[in-house]
Amino acid sequence: MQAPKPAALTRPEDENPGLAANLAFGFQHVLTMYGGIIAVPLIIGEAAGLPPDELGLLITACLFMGGLATLLQTLGIPLFGSQLPLVQGVSFSGVATMIAILNTGGGLPAIFGAVMAASLIGLIVTPTFSRIIRFFPPLVTGIVITTIGLTLMPVAALWAMGGNSAAPDFGSMGHIGLAAGTLAIVLVLTRLGNATVSRLSILIAILIGTLAAAATGQADFSHVTQGDYFGLPSLFHFGWPTFHVAAIVSMFIVIIVTLVETSADILAVGDIIDTRIDSRRLGNGLRADMLSSMIAPLFGSFTQSAFAQNVGLVAVTGVKSRYVVAFGGLILIALGLAPVMGRVVACIPAPVLGGAGIVLFGTVAASGIRTLARVDYEGNANLVIVATGIGAGIIPIIAPRFYDAFPTWFSTIFQSGISSAAVVAIIMNLAFNHTGAANRNGQPASHEQALRQPEASGTSA
Repeated sequence: MQAPKPAALTRPEDENPGLAANLAFGFQHVLTMYGGIIAVPLIIGEAAGLPPDELGLLITACLFMGGLATLLQTLGIPLFGSQLPLVQGVSFSGVATMIAILNTGGGLPAIFGAVMAASLIGLIVTPTFSRIIRFFPPLVTGIVITTIGLTLMPVAALWAMGGNSAAPDFGSMGHIGLAAGTLAIVLVLTRLGNATVSRLSILIAILIGTLAAAATGQADFSHVTQGDYFGLPSLFHFGWPTFHVAAIVSMFIVIIVTLVETSADILAVGDIIDTRIDSRRLGNGLRADMLSSMIAPLFGSFTQSAFAQNVGLVAVTGVKSRYVVAFGGLILIALGLAPVMGRVVACIPAPVLGGAGIVLFGTVAASGIRTLARVDYEGNANLVIVATGIGAGIIPIIAPRFYDAFPTWFSTIFQSGISSAAVVAIIMNLAFNHTGAANRNGQPASHEQALRQPEASGTSA
């Protein structure tokens, strides 16, 4: 009788679908997150007053570092990497803080120094932070995942309207029609295609949508041949990092937010692919984030974290393999080494991404609702916890200036809908279900039970 395979070889994320599938699905992941990964260097570079060629180098550095971070997270080395299908890239959480650092006169070197120092502190506190997994039962993870999907929907809407709110044709019927056509292609391929076509529906729809945009004059490929075709990233191209206490403290708050959001992403993808996430694996994933963030400034990049939109892609396609995402990391590295490839991908019109994003981001929210369906709402306050947690997460979405009058450290945390939902859900769960008499929400009574999957490790994107 054949001996059973070791558990490490039977995890769903360890399936390797082969070279062709890895390349196709990996490229699909890159297309899904490309707009997000270049948005941060665009914003920061323009705020720093970089000329176009320097701005291009900043974007290239972020692509290259995103690829390295993705390989570390998916493949892993001892103590670093969750070995889950998570695409890494520049985190949005620190944009406001980095702009504030720029406004103090420190320039990009001050940002890089703050990122390096704060990430080192984050790496030191990770062993303690990773133990919060026991405070993420389905009640909490469902709230966080649902909020992640809702938080991403405005991004899809912005893309569908054209991506640039200052453009005269922003929100035109042409843009929205292109987004709707892309969405329709996704739905048709999902409904009528075979298993392979269905899994590649997002990629195929983006390609068809881009071709349609080119035919109608909504896609411009004229800039593809302008600029260098290949180039290695240089160390400290934007200057040696400088270290300022105030900047480091501000950036450490961003690091805490990043740790919370990455914890949610790791738990979410674990639930989606139905694999076990314990505190050790969570800690490995968080350490990979912190190590990547420490290294990123060497190449001219910023804090690294998992991309929630790609968690949605995993849910939509059902492709659970971490090797698929690792190939996506290799593609990102190639884009970082070959700016011409980056310019080709950059030609994909925002409305096309918006049409695909509606499905991707909506799937994340639907995954959260599915998780919340496992929660017991009888004889407890869980319904109130869900209502308050999701409400807290939606506030920054519908009222972005809600926390402007609050202290900077507070607004940095709560201006992220994901962080707001996570903090409120954890605190309320502790207050209502972990104090006083035993609760009836079905939560585990011990830490060991809390680490079981899928009942307690939950879902988070």
